Amino acid sequence: MTTLKRAREWNIKIGSLPTGPLNKITDVKGVTVGHTTIQQGEINTGVTAILPHQGNLFKEKVVAASHVLNGFGKTTGLIQINELGTIETPILLTNTLSVGNCSTALIKYMLKDNPEIGRTTGTINPVVAECNDMHLNDIREIIINENHVNEAIKNAIHDFEEGAIGAGTGMKCFGLKGGIGSASRVINIEGNDYTLGVLVLTNFGKLHDLTIDGKNVGSTISELKKEKTNNEDKGSVIILVATDLPVSERQLERIIKRCGVGLSRTGSKMSHGSGDIVIGFTTAGHVSHDSKKKILTQTYLHEEELDQPFHAIAEATEEAIINSMLTAKTTVGRADFKLHSLSDYIEKL
Repeated sequence: MTTLKRAREWNIKIGSLPTGPLNKITDVKGVTVGHTTIQQGEINTGVTAILPHQGNLFKEKVVAASHVLNGFGKTTGLIQINELGTIETPILLTNTLSVGNCSTALIKYMLKDNPEIGRTTGTINPVVAECNDMHLNDIREIIINENHVNEAIKNAIHDFEEGAIGAGTGMKCFGLKGGIGSASRVINIEGNDYTLGVLVLTNFGKLHDLTIDGKNVGSTISELKKEKTNNEDKGSVIILVATDLPVSERQLERIIKRCGVGLSRTGSKMSHGSGDIVIGFTTAGHVSHDSKKKILTQTYLHEEELDQPFHAIAEATEEAIINSMLTAKTTVGRADFKLHSLSDYIEKL
């Protein structure tokens, strides 16, 4: 598979903060990402799995939060995340009509290693998020099954691919090819480095609004394309945030709200038909399912130190979105519908 260049390889540098070694969400230690990609004729879709750590997530949960910028989405698991402040499964991304199949498959995956679920303890809260890939994919076929979910989880690695892969296979962004993108930022507090990483599934925006590092390029690309572009904005974006910062779920929610800053800098208007949803977690200390202590303590950041994470997450979100488009190859899908890669035009901008 040909790997297209990311933003920094095109000398596009978003913001001023340093990145992690890979400039990906997996710069947060323990986090891995895996894909299953399905391209068969009219089918262009897939699954992407994000694992917050490599242990048993049900027994060792991570502190988490979510935030909805615009709620035209079919994500599962947010109610319990917001109530309890934890995530206890891998996070799956897929197409809109496959959320149910992915949810069932994720439950079965968790049941295998946790025989107490539904017997001597509670049930499980699967986290699945989606975007609508109907432009390139025959979404009505509901092709995603349990094997695809298990494969994506099994494929999870540190240095994962971006672009038109996994859940991003059939996505459309700013009238061009969307997909999976990632970026990270490193901040220093009291001599210690902390990482904030972002992964996006992009499927939103009007071409004329596309902005890269403060420069509107959408209008120029529209002229270069010399073809009529559907300029409706009926898509979505899912933004996942990982960090190793010691923060409470309330502080984490404050941080992930700032993803909206990075999103808007790319030209998003968070339209009526868009599901703009952010899910975040921290790996700094796990929450045990079976705690023997009734009184627990938590280490968290002083509120006055949150400006750095705010800044970092806005930068990482903006760059992750641009990476998702630059690394997504030009794709022809259902009914011969074609979406060009941003990389096809970047040299002329």
